[in-house]
Order: sequence, then structure tokens, then C-alpha cells
Amino acid sequence: MAKVMRALVSVSDKTGVVDFARGLHEQGVEILSTGGTAKAIADAGIPVRSVSDFTGSPEILDGRVKTLHPKIHGGLLGRRDLDSHRQQMAENDIAPIDMVVVNLYPFEATVAKPDCSLEDAIENIDIGGPSMLRSAAKNHRDVTVIVDPADYAVVLGEMQESGEVADATRSRLARKVFQTTARYDGAIADYLGSRGDDGPVSFGETIHVGLRKVQDLRYGENPHQTAALYGDFFDVVEQLHGKELSYNNIVDINAALWLMREFLSDDPTVAILKHNTPCGVGSASDVAEAYRRAFATDPESPFGGILISNRPWSLELAKIVDEIFTEVLIAPSFEADALDFLRKKKNRRLMTWNAGAMDGVTRDLRGVIGGALAADVDLSMEDPGAMQVVTKRQPTADEIAAMRFGMKVVKHVKSNAIAFVEKDRTLAVGGGATSRVDPIHAARAKAGRVGISLEASVLASDAFFPFPDGVEEAAAAGAVAVVQPGGSVRDDEVVQAADKLGLAMVMTGVRHFRH
Repeated sequence: MAKVMRALVSVSDKTGVVDFARGLHEQGVEILSTGGTAKAIADAGIPVRSVSDFTGSPEILDGRVKTLHPKIHGGLLGRRDLDSHRQQMAENDIAPIDMVVVNLYPFEATVAKPDCSLEDAIENIDIGGPSMLRSAAKNHRDVTVIVDPADYAVVLGEMQESGEVADATRSRLARKVFQTTARYDGAIADYLGSRGDDGPVSFGETIHVGLRKVQDLRYGENPHQTAALYGDFFDVVEQLHGKELSYNNIVDINAALWLMREFLSDDPTVAILKHNTPCGVGSASDVAEAYRRAFATDPESPFGGILISNRPWSLELAKIVDEIFTEVLIAPSFEADALDFLRKKKNRRLMTWNAGAMDGVTRDLRGVIGGALAADVDLSMEDPGAMQVVTKRQPTADEIAAMRFGMKVVKHVKSNAIAFVEKDRTLAVGGGATSRVDPIHAARAKAGRVGISLEASVLASDAFFPFPDGVEEAAAAGAVAVVQPGGSVRDDEVVQAADKLGLAMVMTGVRHFRH
């Protein structure tokens, strides 16, 4: 336990600081402060002593130097348990400082502004704040350090109850400080490293990922692997019911969210995924019918799968889905009676998702041996209706609508990926193959096995056809139109094959591989 007699309070974010300072004063704590923080505390009628008065040195260089002083850092770093430290502090007229309350200049918020200049960024690099935080955190056996206003109540509560701050609390707060300063310094390094000698660059010299652990997971991809979840995943989804998510659940949910994001403004749509790949997607006037269309694509795979909708979950849909075992159900919301019904199975996970929380996610990281790959998230989605028709036959309006639907789906299927679709449903999906034609064979075989006709369907492909055989096989299966990126050296041969078969074909010019 550590008693607090003197506290230095200097914050950029002044949320709750006046009430906290009042609580400290009521506990008999002497408060030191600077600038705007000192004024806010004094204006509230709370006694406060300026740091300049405490150190005997004025603030200089437009406030850049005010707490960088031996009386500050000596008061923070001096060990109370060492006679030599206490003696040197006394000889140099250094009084102990038992608490530091500091949060940092808003560097990340500043550089996020479109009109931020390098000068603005530099001026928002905090020097004294991180220095005090690190000094106090290093000496947390004797000093309480607070960087987050959310911790004010906990610390003040302990002081009011026992007169001191618990050892475990000081240790936790010190860890939070080093996590905060590491992220802060990382943000500065990344910003400056992204400017480059010749101007801004898309990917800078460094990437610092300062993510907090959300929870340990029961195991990783397989039971013999350990795993944990880090970051802001639960800003996007909220679990309403069911047992804890597994590693594989989270991977599947992530895939489901990105897929359904393509359909946000569409009619009610439901997608079924298994092993982070869609096995059926359907749209209709209501979510129940949308599910029926999605399920019909592949009645074998939904068992143990993930379901996601772009509209609230109805009781009708809940009752239909209840007929099979599903791992996770995701929707923007659940109607009250649907939620009550679905909660009857205790292990089934029910999640809501906030699509807006995904808007700021523009970069993707993937671990590789010894490092990571960084790339822009594939946020592109082309409108086949505005793209180049390369065949003699023009696609009909319904075929264009099916192309739009198919491209939204096939983008999220493992490459090489194809999907036979109508304008409001998938008919057969193929992907994860090592050739362009194999997934067509697989999808056609699956459709035949479950009794789905591919006659008059549209084929969507995530990448170009290197040979005419893919188009020929699609036509043999019943497809009458194709949408694909194009870009093969044999595009002319592919188009000629399509013309010979009477197909309509649109080339988008954009590939959507998903490895």
C-alpha cells in the first residue's frame, strides 16, 4: 500500500479531473499542476500549487519546458526504501511526489485531420507527459500513476476506504502507462515514417499495432493450440447469448461481416458461411424467405455454420433456423420474441453487429514467418451495369442484376472462385481450387446432387478465365451470362467462345482474389 501526500495533475483531456482533484484535496493531498489544468482546478475553488512555484523555475520555450526538472523527476524516481535516495533528495531539496495524473497531447487525433500540417503534428508530440508517466510507472512501488480518466474512481475509492492505494492497483496502472506510451510513440514513428523523403507514402517505414487483449480463447484453430483475441472486435459485434466464442468462430464471424457489408443497402439478405466461406446467399422481401433461398443452395453445409442477415432477425426466421444446429447467428438486431425463442438453446451464440464500426477499417494485416503483410482492405465493388460488355449479345436487366449479386458473393469465396447465381440468390458456389475450371465442375456437381437447376443462370468469377474451357463448362452447366474481370492474354479467345455459345459477358477490369 502507498499513501498519497502530493500529486501532480496535468492533463490534456480534462474529463472528470476537477471532481478527482476535489476528492484528492478532501483526502489531504497537496496538488501540483500546470497551465489549463491548474486554472480549471483553481476556478473550482480547489487549492492548487503551480509546478513553477514548486520547482522554482519558470515555464520556458512556450511551455515546452515546465516539468522537465530534477525536482519533478527526482520526486517521482526517488525510492522511499533506500536511505541513499532519501538522503540525496533531502540534500537537493527534492520533495517526494506520490501520484502523477497525466494524459497526453492528442497526437493521433491531430494527424487524423485532413488538413494537419507537419508543424501541427510536431507541436502535438508530448514530451513532458510521457517523461513523467514513465518515471512514475518505473517507480510504481511508491508512486501511483494515472493515464486514463476511467481509473479516477477506482483510485479515489481506495484512498477514501483505506487512505492508500493498493499495490495491485499501482502495478496495473503502471502497466497501462507503458502500454499507452508505447502506442503513442508508435503512432508518432508511423506518422513520421509515412511521410518519406519525397513526400507521403501509402505504407510507412514502420507499423505499430498497439492492441489490448480482450480475452484468452479456449484454444486456437485446433485444440492443441493456444490463442487470444486482441483489439476492438467487440466494437463491431456484441454477444447477446451463448457460450464463449472460439478462435474459429471469430474467423468465421469476420468473414461473415465483410460479406454482408456488401449487401447493406440491398433487400433483406441472409448468408450462410462455413469455414469462412459462403455456401449460400439469398435476398427477398423478408429475412425468412431470404434464408430459404440461401439454404437451398447447399442444404448439406449449414449444419454447424454461421448465419448473418442485413435486417433484424424475425421470429419466423428463428423458428426455421432452429431446425438445424448453427454455431453463430448474427443480425443488426433481434426482434424481442425472436431473441426469447433463440435463447432457449444455451450454447447457441447470438450476436448483433454494427456495420458503421467497420468504416474506419481500411488496412489488413496477415502474419507470415518472421513478419507481416500489410495491404489495403478490398473495399471495391464494381457495377457490372456500368462495365464493358465484350460479347455480341447484351445482357438483360435481370442478368445484370444477377451479375451484381454474384460479384458481391464471389468476392468473398476462396480463390479460384465462381458462383452460379440468379438476381436474388446463389445457385452453386465453387472456390478454393487450384485451377479456374475445377470450381465450375465442383459447383455443377453439387447443384446436380442437391437438385438445383443451373439453366439460365449467371456465372460470376473473381478472376479472369485463362482459357475458353471455363466459359464452355459454364455454358454446358446452363449459364447464359458471365461477369469476370478480364485481363487474360487469351481474352479474345474467351470472348469468341462466349459469342459462339450465345453468352453475354461483362468484364469489370478488377480482380477480387481471396487467398
